[in-house]
Amino acid sequence: MDSLSEKRLDEIIRHSEGKRILIVGDLMIDRYLWGNVTRISPEAPVPIINIEDEEIRFGGAANVANNIIGLNAEPILVGTVGADYWGEVFRNMLREKNLVADGLIQDERRPTTIKTRIIGNNQHIARVDRERIVPIETRTEKRILDFVKSIISEVDAIILEDYNKGVLIPSLVAEIIRLGNENNLVITVDPKFENFLSYQKVTLFKPNKKETEEALATRLGTEEEIRLAGKLLLQKLEAKSVLITLGEKGMALFQDDGEVFFTGTRARKVADVSGAGDTVIATVTYALCGGASFKEAIFIANFAAGVVCGEVGVVPIQIERLKETINRGTVLGDVVMD
Repeated sequence: MDSLSEKRLDEIIRHSEGKRILIVGDLMIDRYLWGNVTRISPEAPVPIINIEDEEIRFGGAANVANNIIGLNAEPILVGTVGADYWGEVFRNMLREKNLVADGLIQDERRPTTIKTRIIGNNQHIARVDRERIVPIETRTEKRILDFVKSIISEVDAIILEDYNKGVLIPSLVAEIIRLGNENNLVITVDPKFENFLSYQKVTLFKPNKKETEEALATRLGTEEEIRLAGKLLLQKLEAKSVLITLGEKGMALFQDDGEVFFTGTRARKVADVSGAGDTVIATVTYALCGGASFKEAIFIANFAAGVVCGEVGVVPIQIERLKETINRGTVLGDVVMD
């Protein structure tokens, strides 16, 4: 598939706008310190950065919500925050965007995850993380499930966004997927290595190349190896589709009807790949909610990833920019197989 008519794109967007998408996973705050490098420190061979600006953004699974907002749909975040200052900051950030904060479950055992990125002269120089990685307790799992059950009939899709921070434990994953399938919802997954094969019977499973290699203990160096891995994941997960993202080589989509679709990257220039996976899972889910086929959803998401890779830092997609980029079509061509 190497094109999508403006009429069809508008139809998918019209049907996707306003959809309510439940995002369950590891919530974080991204903190940016922007400045200029003035000199090298006399204390160590590191740059001294004069900070001129500071910005707080949603990170982790919450960055998926940022992308959903940018696509003019409504995210509902579910996960944990700490009993700390940054947890309250997170709640206030949701309120400022008029989003539901009831899905934030306070976990006293862990601080709110915050990742501080230091940008000097428009270059990502360093990152400082504050987090504690432990599986959630049974009582926290129950509180999350109680909230999901209370709102499941009001949503159109579920995104499970795993950063291996301890929220998406196997028992919670299984129950949320069961509830989603009972309600005929689109269920998409952005996994990490741990619990990789716990995501059974979902609509779309989206690992990247490295995660797939680690989980299957194989290499994805050739087209044949990628094909074998995709088909194996379909079988093991009983999923409707598997999307393996391949970095600069694009993406490979495998459907349960046996169809395989390869698409080249849409990035014309790459400044920073941070957050591109979040953009892909958000855009795919959004498009599927609007009636897009798997191929159409991947086509749209690939453009979205190309747009955000051209920006410095974790930047969400915006619907007008996405439409303009797709309709302009000044990108690399697709390679379609099977």
